[in-house]
Amino acid sequence: MKKIYVYMMAAMMLASCTEKPENVTKVDKLPAIFPDYSGVTIPDGIAPMNFNVTGDDCDCVDVTVKGSKGGEVHSNGDYAKFDLDDWHSLTRQNKGGTLTFTVCVEKDGKWTQYKDFTMTVSPYAIGDWGLTYRRIAPGYEVYGHMGIYQRDLSTFDETPIFDNLAAPGACVNCHTPNRTNPDQYTFHVRGEHGATVVHRDGKEELLKAKNDSIHGSMVYPYWHPSGKYCAYSTNNTHQSFHSVRSERIEVFDQSSDVFVYEPSTHQLILDSLLMTKDHYETYPAFSPDGRTLYFCSSTAEPIPSNYKDIKYNICEIAFNPDNGSFGTRVDTIFNARKMGKSATHPRPSYDGRYLMFTMSDYGCFPIWHKEADNWLLDLRTGKAQPMTAANSDNTDSWHNWSANSHWFVFTSRRCDGLYTRLYLASVDDKGNVSKPFLLPQENPLDYYDKLLDSYNTPDFTTKPVKLDEREMGRQINSDNRTATKVR
Repeated sequence: MKKIYVYMMAAMMLASCTEKPENVTKVDKLPAIFPDYSGVTIPDGIAPMNFNVTGDDCDCVDVTVKGSKGGEVHSNGDYAKFDLDDWHSLTRQNKGGTLTFTVCVEKDGKWTQYKDFTMTVSPYAIGDWGLTYRRIAPGYEVYGHMGIYQRDLSTFDETPIFDNLAAPGACVNCHTPNRTNPDQYTFHVRGEHGATVVHRDGKEELLKAKNDSIHGSMVYPYWHPSGKYCAYSTNNTHQSFHSVRSERIEVFDQSSDVFVYEPSTHQLILDSLLMTKDHYETYPAFSPDGRTLYFCSSTAEPIPSNYKDIKYNICEIAFNPDNGSFGTRVDTIFNARKMGKSATHPRPSYDGRYLMFTMSDYGCFPIWHKEADNWLLDLRTGKAQPMTAANSDNTDSWHNWSANSHWFVFTSRRCDGLYTRLYLASVDDKGNVSKPFLLPQENPLDYYDKLLDSYNTPDFTTKPVKLDEREMGRQINSDNRTATKVR
């Protein structure tokens, strides 16, 4: 009986998907696929760009991919699924060229061939091993199971860096390596056993989450390129709910300041220019040469009554890494307030050419703003413009650069308006931005349909992050903390 069942299943599979399209009817329109990979630019070595054909149910999907510089891969089944090694060989052979996709769909024994679409294989490699990010249910007031994860960009392999099952009730966020190198990283732990974790010299230190001198926790970190310092902000953060359907939640600060931490001495380097009472300072980031500290600044307004008047500019102050001192003046390098907008989350490219930031109508937390878009500021000319090719009509925010400054990762709600997903895109030598692509998955439609987590705080990593989850959980629950002091 068991053998008969196996034979029947095999016969059904053969009947539902023939080996080769026959008597094909060609149509002059692109196939409806998820994700929308038509016209995207990808790096050599990326995981296979598998996709599903959407719309009417079909019995079989047959896809042939041919490279402009040679090579070919083929898929035949329920969705476009390419062999890992064959796909890598094809992208390697066609670096700087194009891939042409021919999609045929069978339904009720009849084959339809759609108009071909292409992908460009960038001449620029990503150069990093993978991504790190947090995955968390998109809730508001409470959080349950969540964690910080890492993903190999050449495969579909995802592993946890730290899952809060090792420290129940803890919320971990803002995992930040030094210029994508995880030999130094930091992340924050919220909850009853709060801490700021700093990894350096092969070990972790857990800092006391709050210091009386800064009146808050150490969040939104950014490493100095030397590794000698790490900039943080301290934020008195609150949230409220909108009563209109198009707006869900507003996260805002009632105070915030910027400072620099020196891990070797456990000292906080404070400066009155970065800790003013009449302004909110937040989102610090060092320049690639380490001699400038960028940050965001808004005039302090009555909260919550005037929350829409909170509009941030991007500012800079000189920093001397030899002695850890700041300059004597703050300059505004991008005035968003003058445009009636708010600019947040500045991220300079590691080659020093650009500064990417998020523009929204107001506030400091654009991840909940549908109008939020990413912009690019040319640091040589001072000209800023929206990254139109990468933006959408829904939230686009929280971004970071690859080590070679030719790729960036960001979060977007463009799929369904509810969940933030990860997208990657490239910037060429002339500043042209490519159409972004959704982070590849083995069976994309099945994976993203079942995933009830949002991605946030993504960054690149040059190699896998190594962290003993059980030991870290023990340290978080122990409340054994290293105190910080003001220089």
